Amino acid sequence: MSFLGNLIWIVFGGLIMAIGYLLLGVAYCITIIGIPVGLQLFKMAGLSFCPFGRVVTDRNGQMGCWSLFLNILWIVFGGIEMALTHAVLGLIFCITIVGIPFGKQHFKLAVLALMPFGKVIHT
Repeated sequence: MSFLGNLIWIVFGGLIMAIGYLLLGVAYCITIIGIPVGLQLFKMAGLSFCPFGRVVTDRNGQMGCWSLFLNILWIVFGGIEMALTHAVLGLIFCITIVGIPFGKQHFKLAVLALMPFGKVIHT
């Protein structure tokens, strides 16, 4: 089921979203100071490419002090907009019964987009 969901996701926009996150991650990694942000964008690109069958959890069940500080900076400088975008798309998809699985994936992406530092993606 996750293969079919990922295939439909990729065809109807997941590939474009993943490429966008990937290009933005490369742009951040060009600068030395932007590498931590770029790595988080690569994580989001991987999840936005194939979100079905994956789970986002905290690293070791807890978030460290450094991750909390970076997440606060992330939220201030654009994370809240990304999370709101995924949340609104999730609500739009959940209007129909067929779109509920895709809405749930957008909600998963919204959680990761809000606070990506200290998160791990498991299959």
